[in-house]
Amino acid sequence: MRIIAAPDSFKGSLTSVQAAEAIELGLKEVFPEAEVIKVPIADGGEGTVNAIVSMTGGQLLKTQVEGPLGEKVTALFGRCKNAEGEFAVIEMAEASGLLLEKEEDRDVLRASTYGTGQLIKAALDLGIRKIVIGIGGSATNDGGAGMAQALGAGLFDRNGQPVARGGAALATLERIDLSTLDKRLAETEILIACDVKNPLCGPEGASAVYGPQKGATDEQVRILDEALRHYSDIAKRDTHRDVAENPGAGAAGGLGAGLMIFTSGRMCNGIELVLKMIGFDDLVKSADLVFTGEGFTDSQTANGKAPVGVAKIAKKYSIPVVCLSGGISLDANELLNHGIDAVNGTPCAPISLADCIADASSLLKAAAERCARLIKIGRALK
Repeated sequence: MRIIAAPDSFKGSLTSVQAAEAIELGLKEVFPEAEVIKVPIADGGEGTVNAIVSMTGGQLLKTQVEGPLGEKVTALFGRCKNAEGEFAVIEMAEASGLLLEKEEDRDVLRASTYGTGQLIKAALDLGIRKIVIGIGGSATNDGGAGMAQALGAGLFDRNGQPVARGGAALATLERIDLSTLDKRLAETEILIACDVKNPLCGPEGASAVYGPQKGATDEQVRILDEALRHYSDIAKRDTHRDVAENPGAGAAGGLGAGLMIFTSGRMCNGIELVLKMIGFDDLVKSADLVFTGEGFTDSQTANGKAPVGVAKIAKKYSIPVVCLSGGISLDANELLNHGIDAVNGTPCAPISLADCIADASSLLKAAAERCARLIKIGRALK
């Protein structure tokens, strides 16, 4: 039997690599002779770099960049190669992520994507001309302006001075100058791994939907939304790129828009892009069974999340798919309409969230073993 173990990370407890290892251990308790192929995956958020580096035999690199509020941060990115050639993989959260700041220190008005621009520059300095960038988990709401400044773009106020970092300062923007933008970007393909469709501004935009998650008050949401709208108007005039209504423009506090304005950035479904980069189609076509999983599964998983992305490819080859998750909502059966054949939770008794997180690996191993025993019974039935 050939089984693919392709889970996403269980956020806060297991990386996708650790989750795949736990599933393998559980399956081997029942099917010791089975070939279990571990395929850690991600959908553009946490774990994207590690998943792609692991599956492509790539190299993890470190570089020092500025964090959201200008502090020094050591950020990881990947240098990888697949059948199409060399590419870099970046998570913007490594440089501009919400979890880099203590909750009491967060300042969404000033938080900047400057460090993300520095990560892109580090990849360019290696001679790489294809970059995959996951844009989940941001602390920022600056429309990618800081990223653009790190890559040489000029953003000036009415006095000809560079605008300050952060989303609120965009209200002072008067002119964008692309003449100093890093010329290497023109010859670089940038693929944006993203699973949201929000526009840049308005009630469904970056500020209104995601600002409160980053600590923005109602008044700060208004300030940020107006600043992004002004920024978008100036960008349309000076760069001739009107992206404010593009799906995903509001992702990561508007970094989606910034990548489309200042680079060749192209929005891609996160899990579909990751699976393509690691060659998942070729891995799964000869499998007998696929296990996937994530930290919490509900009906929203059907909207482009990792398990459904895995199932979509498995179903091309009529391969059954089991999803194991740390938690399952009552509406999770919706996944049965999207290629998932069975959904199972890892806890088997009432348990606190803290204990579930602390024992995540053993709980996932036990859940995989329970599922394997049921599968074994099913194979024996006449």
